[in-house]
Amino acid sequence: MKTSRSKANPLTKRTPVVVTVGATPALDDIGSGADEALGGAISRAIAEGEVQGGAGETTVFHGSATGPSHVIVIGTGSGDRDALVKAGGAIAKVAGRLRTVKLVVALPADITDTDAQSLLDGVAYGAYRFDRFRSAGDGPAPTTLREVTIVGGGPAAAKLAASDIVNAHVNAARDLSNTPGNHLTPPMLAEYAMALAKLTPGLTCKILGPKELEKLGAGALLCVAQGSPNPAQLIVMRYAPAKAATSEVLGIVGKAVTFDTGGISIKPSGGMEEMKMDMGGGAATIEGIAAIAALGLPIEVLAVVPSAENMPDGTAIKPGDVVTAMNGKTIEVVNTDAEGRLILADALTYAARNGATRIINFATLTGAIVIALGEVYAGLFGSDKEWTSTVFDAGEASGDLVWELPLHEGYRPLIKSPVADLSNAAKKRQASSIYAAMFLREFTDGLPWCHVDIAGTGMVNGAGTGFGVRLITTLAADLTK
Repeated sequence: MKTSRSKANPLTKRTPVVVTVGATPALDDIGSGADEALGGAISRAIAEGEVQGGAGETTVFHGSATGPSHVIVIGTGSGDRDALVKAGGAIAKVAGRLRTVKLVVALPADITDTDAQSLLDGVAYGAYRFDRFRSAGDGPAPTTLREVTIVGGGPAAAKLAASDIVNAHVNAARDLSNTPGNHLTPPMLAEYAMALAKLTPGLTCKILGPKELEKLGAGALLCVAQGSPNPAQLIVMRYAPAKAATSEVLGIVGKAVTFDTGGISIKPSGGMEEMKMDMGGGAATIEGIAAIAALGLPIEVLAVVPSAENMPDGTAIKPGDVVTAMNGKTIEVVNTDAEGRLILADALTYAARNGATRIINFATLTGAIVIALGEVYAGLFGSDKEWTSTVFDAGEASGDLVWELPLHEGYRPLIKSPVADLSNAAKKRQASSIYAAMFLREFTDGLPWCHVDIAGTGMVNGAGTGFGVRLITTLAADLTK
């Protein structure tokens, strides 16, 4: 979706016009002009209580013969970020209902750039469609909103262009998560990352396959892929700007299990089809670094995405097996369905050894985080107070909300093994999100590190959300200041 600015009067063209009103509905100049053109229909609807301005509340008026085809009044409610995103989603929904590919959004003259951005994020998110595997059936194909013109207040053209870049990469991450496992194996994801890097100035990509991983001693990543004919891949992407504003190298690590059966510790069949989205952290990482490069942010970034398919073949890793990770630590694999922390272990070690000065990882890691925080907040765990606070603030600013949970030494016994250095799962049914984070911290080489568990926020209602891309780009921008 492309967003642009215009100074032209939107009431002289046939393009549908969106007018926003708050919880106490009032019309601005453009709204008043539209109301006059419609013979006072909007103001009458407000006076009679038909338009109350609730967040996402939509009222559609048919336009005049010489003006816009429709005037759409959208309520923004309290005007906070959630309300504005909801309103933006309603704009996209009504655009689809009207089957229009372009519309004009009239923003209040005094709207802040941040508030306008929240509304536009909602429009871009709501306009998303994943129709790759739908055949042409009866009836017209869904219409996707492609052009939004802004009049009135809000961001300048340059900020709108930057917003378009981020939203495009959010939706690209959603595409990756929504793609079925047979159409996106680890090698296919690696090919995608390579192609993306070739299209993005300043971005490079290399792929480490089984031979390279064996030389590095990446036994934790390799063991997860043992039961699949599709080999493990370590996707390594780098962005190096011509001139960096900081000496920091942001390390981003994302879990990409392209399909997760649970392995020998197999999952229940109900809902297993959604495990194509167990690579949402990897999708956010790939699209996040690409967005940083496309924005030209002056910070060096290293992205490491371990990718595997977790299958229960006769060659698969078994409960009780012991493997050696890249950093030399041995791991007893108590539960083969706790595979995400295994592949992340080697990826975190790789990032720490190859230049990252601080690390953040994203992973659809534990069902327990969904029970704890639902689909609103992702779980945040950190080894460094200042870095964790920075990540939290970036989540608040971007809308990719995170909430900190503790990493206390009292949880360490849960990752102890009687036969190896570490266990990938505990027999006690307690604090499983926390001890998963404790396990990951063992592979960060003492660097400032944060783990973001997106099991609840990364896949909602059977679809990928692209959670993490906005957080990544906001965090990178913050580090340059």
